[in-house]
Amino acid sequence: MAGTHDAVEVIIAKRDGGTLSTSQIDWMVDAYTRGAVADEQMSSLAMAILLNGMDRREIADWTAAMIASGERMDFSSLSRPTADKHSTGGVGDKITLPLAPLVAACGVAVPQLSGRGLGHTGGTLDKLESIPGWRALLSNEEMLAQLEGTGAVICAAGEGLAPADKKLYALRDVTGTVEAIPLIASSIMSKKIAEGTGALVLDVKVGSGAFMKSVDRARELAEVMVALGKDAGVNTVALLTDMDTPLGFTAGNAIEVTESIEVLAGGGPADVVELTVALAREMLAAAGRPDIDPAQKLADGSAMDAWRSMISAQGGDPSAVLPVARESHVVVAPADGVLTRLDAMAVGLAAWRLGAGRARKEDPVQAGAGVVWHARPGDTVTAGAPLFTLLTDTPERFDRALASLEGGYDVAAPGTAHESRPLVIDRVG
Repeated sequence: MAGTHDAVEVIIAKRDGGTLSTSQIDWMVDAYTRGAVADEQMSSLAMAILLNGMDRREIADWTAAMIASGERMDFSSLSRPTADKHSTGGVGDKITLPLAPLVAACGVAVPQLSGRGLGHTGGTLDKLESIPGWRALLSNEEMLAQLEGTGAVICAAGEGLAPADKKLYALRDVTGTVEAIPLIASSIMSKKIAEGTGALVLDVKVGSGAFMKSVDRARELAEVMVALGKDAGVNTVALLTDMDTPLGFTAGNAIEVTESIEVLAGGGPADVVELTVALAREMLAAAGRPDIDPAQKLADGSAMDAWRSMISAQGGDPSAVLPVARESHVVVAPADGVLTRLDAMAVGLAAWRLGAGRARKEDPVQAGAGVVWHARPGDTVTAGAPLFTLLTDTPERFDRALASLEGGYDVAAPGTAHESRPLVIDRVG
C-alpha cells in the first residue's frame, strides 16, 4: 500500500520538473479515485504532467495505479486466444465494426471494449446503437459466453474496469490536458491491460483529424504504449496510420454502419478494406495465428456471418433498416478538376455539428446525422456535381456544419497529379 502523501506536495514536485516516486503516484491515483483528492488538485497535476512530462518508470507506475483502482478480467477459460485493437480516434474510423467479426471468423476471440464519441471523433458504441435493439451494456458473464460462442463482442467497459481512468478522462477533456502523452498512454493501456486481452494492436492516428498531428509525436506515443503492454505481458504492436483524410466516404453513426456492412459483404471503400485487413493480420500474428488470411474470410462471407451473430447476440437485428436523417443538404464541386485535399478535422467537425457527436458526455447523438463525401483525394470532380451530402434531423445545424467545411478541401486544375502518403505510415513493436 502507498504511503500517505499530500496532494499539494505531489503537484509542486511535478510543477517544478521533478520525478514522482512510485509511492506518490500510487497514493495520488488511489486518493483521487476515492474522492480524497479534489478535481482541481488533479487538474493541476494533469497540467504539470502535460507541461513537464513523465519518464517511462513514472508512466508505468501511473498505469499500474490506474489498473489497481478496479477489477481485472480473465479470458484464460476461453478455448481460443484473444486479441484486441485500439484506435486513438479519427474521422470516419469505423474499422472496429468489420474488424472484430473478421478476426473472430479467423478463430481469434475479440473482446472489444469500446467507448462513446466526444468532440469530432466518433464513438463505436454510438455507431452500433443506431442498429435497432442492439445493447452496449453486458455483464462479464454475458461477455465471456459471447466470446466463446460468437468469438467477438463490442461493448461498453464495465464500471469496475480502471475507474480512476473514467474520472480522469472526463477531467482531462474539460481542462485542456487531453494531449499529454503520459496521460493518453496510461488511459488507453490501463483499460486494455485490465481487460485481460492476450494480444493488442494499436492504431495510432496521425494527421489533421487525429490527436497526434505529427509522425514524431505519434511514434513517441506508440513506443510508450507498446512498452507498457509488453511489460505487462500483453503482446503489443502499433501501426501509425494516416488521418489527414477521413476514412471511407462517411462520418456519422448509421451511415458508417452501412459502410462497414459493405466491407463485410466483400465490397466497400478501398482504404477501409486495406486498413481492416492490415490490422486483422497484425492481430492474428500477435495471437499466434499468422497463417490465416483475413482477406479470404471477407471474400467467402464468413466475416459477415460472424457480424450477424455478434449483433444478434447483443439484441440487435442485423437485417433492420437503419435510421435515416430527415433533412439533407448537398454541397457541389465549385469547378471541374481534381480533389487534392479533404481535411479530416473539417469533416469531423461538420459531422459533429450536424448531431453525429456530442459536446458533453451526457448529450444524445442523432443516429442518422453525418457527412457523406462523394470523392476522395485524387478523384476527378465535375463542377455542379455533388461533393458532400450533409445529413441531420435538425436543419438549423446546416449553417455551422457548412462553416466547418469551408477551406477544408481543395479542387485543383484538371489533370493535376495527386501524391498522398501511404495509409500505413510505420509499425512499432
